[in-house]
Amino acid sequence: MTGWRIILAATAAATGLCVVGTGPPSAEARAKAVEVTRFLGEQRVPHKTPLDGTTVGGLSGFDRDPRTGTWYFVSDDRWRYNPARFYTGSLEIDRVTGAFTGVRLTGVTTLRRQDGTPYPPYGQPESADPETIRFDPRSRRLLWGNEGDRPAEGSDIPVSDQFIGWTDGEGRDHGRLRKPGNLDLTDTDRGPRRNFGFEALAVTPHTIAAAIEGPRYEDGEPPTVRRGAPARITTWNRAGTVRGQYAYAIDPLPTAPDPPDGHTDTGISEILAIDDHRYLALERSWLEGVGYKVKLYEFDLRGATNVLSRPGLTDGRPYRPVAKRLVLDLSTVRPPVQNLEGLAWGPRLATGECTLVVGSDDNFDSGEVTQFLAFATRGC
Repeated sequence: MTGWRIILAATAAATGLCVVGTGPPSAEARAKAVEVTRFLGEQRVPHKTPLDGTTVGGLSGFDRDPRTGTWYFVSDDRWRYNPARFYTGSLEIDRVTGAFTGVRLTGVTTLRRQDGTPYPPYGQPESADPETIRFDPRSRRLLWGNEGDRPAEGSDIPVSDQFIGWTDGEGRDHGRLRKPGNLDLTDTDRGPRRNFGFEALAVTPHTIAAAIEGPRYEDGEPPTVRRGAPARITTWNRAGTVRGQYAYAIDPLPTAPDPPDGHTDTGISEILAIDDHRYLALERSWLEGVGYKVKLYEFDLRGATNVLSRPGLTDGRPYRPVAKRLVLDLSTVRPPVQNLEGLAWGPRLATGECTLVVGSDDNFDSGEVTQFLAFATRGC
């Protein structure tokens, strides 16, 4: 396990970034650093499992109600099979031994717009791409992230803006967080790129945080093998007022695709709150001819520059990104690594350890799996 570090702009000349480092985190932060102590097991959901008239798959985010033990799983199916929806169920983790013995999906709920209708299918205005979901113990409602959509080059897909929205257990709309204008999706080279919108969400007693997957047009080019790129993390207070925006430095690509000019896709696929300042992040890469690579990081917002008012991050002005520390290379667990997009806390064990669950989105592809990996952790 590596020590705390700041990702510096080693390729500032190529990206136009001017990043300055911060001092090391406090002794208190280092003492509380999250540590994975043991692997508790793996469970899978069979491919295209039918449930209540729907096809299970694309589980891109999940969370747990600590009071009832109910788990919520959001699907990023864009009405290829069924409307935008979330599932309820359970992950069976023994609090005494830590054994992870099963996953059960027991119900499904359609996510609905303010007028009570389901979100339209892909390619239509106001279509939804659910990528992340959190249960809020304070309000006992759910908060979910819609990545939205914007035209690909040469396409006529309409802009369907991204958002973070509240819903209840029946899927009814309960409003949205007001997002900064710099996160609006457009049909120009401005704002978040296509498939680089809201992918990650975290809730604490005092803060809501959401991360877009990769760099906005104004913040630089996506990562390559030679350089990384910044993604913006936005925070709100519990009243829904934007508090700040911080740069998270995504790593360079872990390796080149095959062929070298092949397709790549890399960024933040989920975040999870440890407290009001510290979070875990999944950095997930897909490389043509190679497959998936995923790492789990801990990061800390304290000491990072608030870049909310900055139109872009390539103008040469210095800023401090969040401090990040490698917790675990998930590419080494149950290879081949899957499309890991979900991250949530499970029940606390009798040993005092927390359980951490990481899960994959199978993309409804028979060559991929819906997988849940459970770990025991300290420092949570």
